Amino acid sequence: MENQLELVAKSYDRHFIEYGKKDAPGYDNLPDSITNDPDYSLYKAELETGSGGSECSSIKDYLLPRTNMNFIDLGCCLNFMFKGYDEWPSTYYGVDISKETIQVLNEFVDKKSLVIGDLYHGSIHETPYEDNYFDIGACIGVLEYFEKGFVEKAIMEAHRILKPNGKLVLDIPNIKSPTGRIMMLIEEYLGRPDKFNLLPEEFESMLQNYFEIERTTRVDNESENMGFGYYLRCKK
Repeated sequence: MENQLELVAKSYDRHFIEYGKKDAPGYDNLPDSITNDPDYSLYKAELETGSGGSECSSIKDYLLPRTNMNFIDLGCCLNFMFKGYDEWPSTYYGVDISKETIQVLNEFVDKKSLVIGDLYHGSIHETPYEDNYFDIGACIGVLEYFEKGFVEKAIMEAHRILKPNGKLVLDIPNIKSPTGRIMMLIEEYLGRPDKFNLLPEEFESMLQNYFEIERTTRVDNESENMGFGYYLRCKK
């Protein structure tokens, strides 16, 4: 697990050192072995339509951020800069394993003279926050990098720091999907291989001890989408 955390951190650090303050590590100039894959066009089309995941608008509609709320963004990348979280009335807290990511976010906060809660450089499975501290949270594009053991630790940590009935939105990759396979090839090429190894049924069984699933984008034909979003309420 520690080695995988280090790989993910180094990959994102390298991106922000080389390419600067971009929304996410760029997927340009991919090798022919990926772009010539028969499923690559399906992958591109799914990205354009935004199907199967958790979009920013639907996250906000579910979480309903308010001024008296603390919001935790687990594996935050540069969401605060590019996903509209800086305009939410809730107080923002971000956690990320990439030191460069946290540095870029701190520079953004200072430049804009924004008021936030905290930016923490570390892993989502061990955060410094008190029990029952957050009202709402998100964990998007993160769990795909880890196997079952780490995923459950991350779920348990999110459960610990969220208040009773607190809301959480997260997503997982679809390991049955051809477009999910392309995503995994790309992530491996970028130096942070996807390790997620849970079928949706297994993941949902894991969730049931900690969260109530209020809504999901999981579809009947599980080969269609590269990932699924889950809209959860904390059970305590």
